[in-house]
Amino acid sequence: MSLNSIFQYFVPKDKKVFFPLFEQAASNVVAMATVLVEAVNSKDATARQELFKQIDKLENKGDEVTHQIYLELGKNFITPFDREDIHALATAIDDVADYIQGSANRMLLYNIEEYTEPICKLSDLILQGSNDLEKAVRELKDLKNIRAIADSCIRINSVENQADYVFDRAVADLFLYEKDALKLIKYKEILAALETATDMCEDAANVMESILVKNA
Repeated sequence: MSLNSIFQYFVPKDKKVFFPLFEQAASNVVAMATVLVEAVNSKDATARQELFKQIDKLENKGDEVTHQIYLELGKNFITPFDREDIHALATAIDDVADYIQGSANRMLLYNIEEYTEPICKLSDLILQGSNDLEKAVRELKDLKNIRAIADSCIRINSVENQADYVFDRAVADLFLYEKDALKLIKYKEILAALETATDMCEDAANVMESILVKNA
């Protein structure tokens, strides 16, 4: 019997409450990223505003799930993996949600009318990273499919690298071609928030890779 199998044997079923909560948090991030993509591709300003409001509601839902994870962490002596990893993963997933919401809020508050190709591309990358994040999280409950988790983490890292390139190229173009200083600042802040959302996906992937190493 492997060390991980022995470990799983001694984890009471009621202590596995963390896994459904992680899955809820990850699914909520996918929902937010899906709405974000829909919003930046919408041609209807009124519909777009409603989609941004939907992102706000989903972010509040994510906060509730994250808070519940923290509460369970305080109540349970036995945890499925290291307490600091549980806290770090919950925080990283919540950070993805925060930056998706932050990006949407900036677009709304800055009255952005032109949703540029880099904004749409970064939104697509956030959705890709969020989907892989959810896939990896769903495999954590028994750690039987370690390759699937590792592959998802690799794809998330690739998404983050692509986002870095899109962000750097977009900001360079802003400084080269945008003559309106206020507009330049607005777009740079939005692009930075979108790119940071992919960074947070990578942070979550790094935590999961750490969990794999510790429980191999």
